[in-house]
Amino acid sequence: MEQFNIAGPKSISLGAIADQADRARDMMTQVRSAMLSPTSRKSTPMINLSQLASLLDIEKGSIAHRMTRGDLPTGRLNASGSRREFSLAEARAWIREYRKDRLRPQGGEAVTISIGNFKGGVGKTTTAMTLAQGLTLLGHRVLVIDTDPQGSLTTLFGKLPDADVTEQDTILPLVLGTETSIRYAIKPTYWDGIDLVAAAPVLFGAEFALPARQTQEPEFEFWNVLHYGIDDVRPDYDVIIIDTPPSLSYTTINAFMASNGIVMPLPPNALDFASAAQFWSIFSDLTGELLTKRGLNKEFDFLHILLSRVDSSDVTSNIVRHWIQTTYAEKVLPVEIPKTAVTATASAEFGTVYDVDRYDGNAKTFKRARDAYDLFVSYVESSIQAVWRKQVQSYAQSAGQSTKSK
Repeated sequence: MEQFNIAGPKSISLGAIADQADRARDMMTQVRSAMLSPTSRKSTPMINLSQLASLLDIEKGSIAHRMTRGDLPTGRLNASGSRREFSLAEARAWIREYRKDRLRPQGGEAVTISIGNFKGGVGKTTTAMTLAQGLTLLGHRVLVIDTDPQGSLTTLFGKLPDADVTEQDTILPLVLGTETSIRYAIKPTYWDGIDLVAAAPVLFGAEFALPARQTQEPEFEFWNVLHYGIDDVRPDYDVIIIDTPPSLSYTTINAFMASNGIVMPLPPNALDFASAAQFWSIFSDLTGELLTKRGLNKEFDFLHILLSRVDSSDVTSNIVRHWIQTTYAEKVLPVEIPKTAVTATASAEFGTVYDVDRYDGNAKTFKRARDAYDLFVSYVESSIQAVWRKQVQSYAQSAGQSTKSK
């Protein structure tokens, strides 16, 4: 029998790992330059007349008639003169005018939503990004806060966490107590209507800083740092979306405690289902220790389970889907995000279905993916509007009591 000499593994020093990190960072810079625009920055797709009419839910002729008034952007003809196109900012001006009765009312404030799950690979970051983009296409102004040190959501905005993001661009100064409002970190993005608080690997420091402050500062509440930090900017936005790390970390707890609602993307997969069950169990135990035993409470206006990365060809997914429906009941949104070539292609190009200007593949496949995300966004918007109604009612009651006291 022939003998094989198999060399033992080479030892790898920390210096070698640092070299590997440098090579990976350099490659990411090259990839971004190739995938994104020549300036290494993303740009938004143009919106044609038919798409704008669909967003406004009116006929194209109505847009042409309204343009004669001259109070809204008229866009421009494309290079061939075959169709009229609008920039995202121009389209949003139309959307905000035609949907003004469905935007944030007086007496309402920004509704904060956390996107969370115990593990990665479930579509969490894509869900956060598409929700933010979709809500702007309904006229809302959105602040996105990336609290994941990996910075995947930051990357989707065309910024490399290692190269483009400093500590001052993240929530870390808020965590350390050197800042009391998140306003210092807010930056505009390529997408009109979305501002970003970015993330970078330095955010791993939050997992040490928060418990340290808890032991050193008697009155400190580590779970409320983000809650208090966004108070100052709530009047500036309609919705605040927080993308969390794929773990029940100190920053994840902060995000949940700052939120009106939670959205959990959950693929109909047995391991993902089990992980989600563990997530809620641990979260319940933690909040019991942090709040209930202190006589405190936290109420959420909504909790949505989003079936994500659904593979229609996977027979076992039907069984797990039944488990999810039975477990979470009315919390499961009546929409499924399909696992398609469209989403895979968009992700490879650091984008989402909303970033796609022209899809070269099957038109029906693209429409199915886009329709699913549109429907998801519309359901979440309904929950947002329900929160606003509660806020307005509370605002009216407070105003009435103030008037009586005078």
